[in-house]
Formats: sequence, structure tokens, C-alpha cells
Amino acid sequence: MMSDYAGDVSPKETWAALKNDPAAILIDVRTPAEWAYVGLPDVASLGKLVLTVAWQTWPEGQQNPAFLAEAREQGLKPGQPVYLLCRSGVRSLAAAKALTEAGYGPCYNIAGGFEGPLDPTRHRGTLAGWKVEGLPWRQG
Repeated sequence: MMSDYAGDVSPKETWAALKNDPAAILIDVRTPAEWAYVGLPDVASLGKLVLTVAWQTWPEGQQNPAFLAEAREQGLKPGQPVYLLCRSGVRSLAAAKALTEAGYGPCYNIAGGFEGPLDPTRHRGTLAGWKVEGLPWRQG
């Protein structure tokens, strides 16, 4: 299998792809704590749901050994475009590569993630990411 993922895309490019391709899916690979307390992308207006499949276990931070099985259980199918999101684009990149290696995709990493990188004052959510680009999201 080829291990190269399909590439990085912006949150707005992801939104357009999800809107225009009925087969495209969004997988948020952050932890349950992040989903609950930081928020989730909201793609309901596109008639879709966000798949929530943690790439790492919490609080250990180890790679989730059930990641692929959990993604399949939530509806991941071979041949569909997969857009992967985490906090800032690191875990989602690893997940995009792993899913590609497993024969899924094309798999895209959402650059900037949900909150983006740390700014000079060590805060997230000011420089890049899903929230900064003004895309729909919900909390709680």
C-alpha cells in the first residue's frame, strides 16, 4: 500500500469538499475531553455527522489500538474522501497516513486543525484553524 496521504487542506477547503461531495466524511481524531470541553465542528447543515474517533487514548496519550475498527464502526468505507481534524494538525496527519496505509481515502489532513497553533502569548484559536476560519462548531 502507498503510505502517502492525499495532502493538507484548509478548513474552508474541507467545508467545500464536504458540501459538494456526498461521499466525503469528516473524522475528528481528538480526545473525548476535547470534544466535550473545546467543541466539535458542526456539519449538520450539510446533512452530515462528524465521526469522532480518538487517535490517542486519554490520559495515557498512546496511539489508540482500536482506531481503525472504531472508524469502520462509525461508517468509514474504502474509496470515500476522508478529512481528518485534530487540535492543530499533528494527530490528524498521523491518522491520515495510517488510514491511507490501510487502504482508505483519499485521506486529507486539515491544516491548522480545530484551534490552530499557539500564538506568541501561548493561546490557541487566534492564528488558524476551523474556529478562526469562522466555520460552524458547537460546544458541550
